[in-house]
Amino acid sequence: MRGSVPARLRPTALFAADAILVGDPGRALLLAQELLEKPKMSNHARGLWGYSGQTPAGRELTIQATGMGGPSAAMVIADLAKLKVRRVVRVGTCTALNSRAQIGELLLANAVLGVGGSATSFGVAVGEALSPDPDLLERLRAQLGDEAQGATVASFDALPADTDLADGVAAADMQTFAVLARAQQLEIAAAAVLIVTETTAAESLASEELDRAAVRCGIAAAEALSNPKVEG
Repeated sequence: MRGSVPARLRPTALFAADAILVGDPGRALLLAQELLEKPKMSNHARGLWGYSGQTPAGRELTIQATGMGGPSAAMVIADLAKLKVRRVVRVGTCTALNSRAQIGELLLANAVLGVGGSATSFGVAVGEALSPDPDLLERLRAQLGDEAQGATVASFDALPADTDLADGVAAADMQTFAVLARAQQLEIAAAAVLIVTETTAAESLASEELDRAAVRCGIAAAEALSNPKVEG
C-alpha cells in the first residue's frame, strides 16, 4: 500500500513521517500556526486541511485533519500510510461519562473500547479494547506529566443517550478507536491525548480554553514524536 496514490488526500506538499491528527480542520490550522515554521498546506481536498513543515527544532511534522467520526479518520489514516506516514498522535476531544473525568481535563488514552457498529469493520469485536503504541504513550506521559491522567475511553459512531458503560470508562469520543485500529492494521504507531470538552450534564468547555488546551496537547505531541525513546 505504501507509495501508492491516496484515494482522498491530494498532496500539495510533502508529508512528514510523523503526524498530529485532529478532527477539526480549523484546529489543524491553529496547531500548524503554533507548531510549524512557515507551514505549507499539504492537503485541502474534501475539507481535510493538512499542513506540513518544520518545528523550531528542525523536525519535519505534518498536522492533518481527519474529519468527523471513525470511518472518516480510518480513511484518512489509510491515505497517510500511502504517503509514508509512520507515527501519529491524535489530539482530540471527548465527553466525560462520569466523575472520573472533569471538564477541561486532559486524558491519555491507555485503552480504547470500540462501541458501535463500525468497530467490527476494523476486525475487532464490539466492546474489545485496543492499546496505543507503548513508546508513544510513554513519550506523551513524559511531556504532560501531572497535566494529564491515564484513562480508558470508549469510541462510538454517535454518542448514545444511554452511556451506562463500565465504571472504569472515563470518557467517550468518535474517533480514537478507529485511529488505533486502522493504524495497527497499517503498521503505524499511534497514540492519543484527549481534551474533555463536554459532560453528560451538558457542560461545555469555552472555545478559548479549548484552543489553549489543544495547543498544549499539540506541543506535547510534537515533542513526543521528536524525542528519543523514553527509557525506564
